[in-house]
Amino acid sequence: MKNTRTLTEGALLAAVFAIILLLTTYVPFVGVITVWALPLPFVVYTVRRGLKPGIMLWAVSLFLAFLIGGLPTVPTAFIFGSSGVVVGELYRRNLSAFSVLIGAGLVYTVNMLLVFLVLVLIIGENPMKLAAELTREQLELAETTLGSFGQGGDQQAAMLEMVDNLVYLAPVMIVGVGVTLAVITKLISYFTLRRLGHTVEALPAFRDWQFPKSFLWYYLIVLILALIGAEEGTTLFLIIWNLLPLLEIVIAVQGFAVVFFYFHKKKVAKAIPILIVAAAVLIPPLLYVIRIIGIIDLGFDLRKRITSQKK
Repeated sequence: MKNTRTLTEGALLAAVFAIILLLTTYVPFVGVITVWALPLPFVVYTVRRGLKPGIMLWAVSLFLAFLIGGLPTVPTAFIFGSSGVVVGELYRRNLSAFSVLIGAGLVYTVNMLLVFLVLVLIIGENPMKLAAELTREQLELAETTLGSFGQGGDQQAAMLEMVDNLVYLAPVMIVGVGVTLAVITKLISYFTLRRLGHTVEALPAFRDWQFPKSFLWYYLIVLILALIGAEEGTTLFLIIWNLLPLLEIVIAVQGFAVVFFYFHKKKVAKAIPILIVAAAVLIPPLLYVIRIIGIIDLGFDLRKRITSQKK
């Protein structure tokens, strides 16, 4: 009886996945929304039935994806299916919300890396290099057009330099996409499972987010190396170009958490720190200030000092 219910539920969720994949593949505007629901059938099924049934559903989904859109849709089922199974299993083991987020981030990052390597094998060249060349051609065309009107110049040259360095940023982009997908999957899975009656742990409030102090030392070391400089194309150059943006994001998130914490203690409306976040994203000098706040918090426990002053 139990096996029958498991198979029935698996068939139902496989059908749900197929419908979501159909909408995502063939209905462009709707697909932008439905793509985020692709991991949900695997999350729900793994939470309810366990790891092995979840893997079986994943295997079935790969076959369904091939029937729906041929080989191009199989990577989609592979990425979102495996990630959904991992997230569901971590939830089933009652791990902390951050553990689920880290697990999702790791599996998404590994999946994106596999896709990148497959593209390299198929194309025979670094996809980032092709993207950089295409972008450079478009910018040069724009520069020629603006030049005929007496515009362009230094700004265009700076953009071309950024595009040339794009080829070195594959690792940081892979990690960035993986983490972004993990956060979205974690949030959607949390609300879906709660809606279905499962008890799952939520992420702590953003104002309480705290990275290990070791991140401060990593950031300072990489920043010093960046200031010293490294020869383009060397291993050290690649490490600096990929680690520095990631660590800057970590420090900025730490700073934003302090901002939310401060205004929470002052009992100010949440709209104020949200506006500060939006302004910092749009105004680089303000973002530097936020990073300084994050550095101070990591180094000197700024939030503890704010709490002690409050008392």
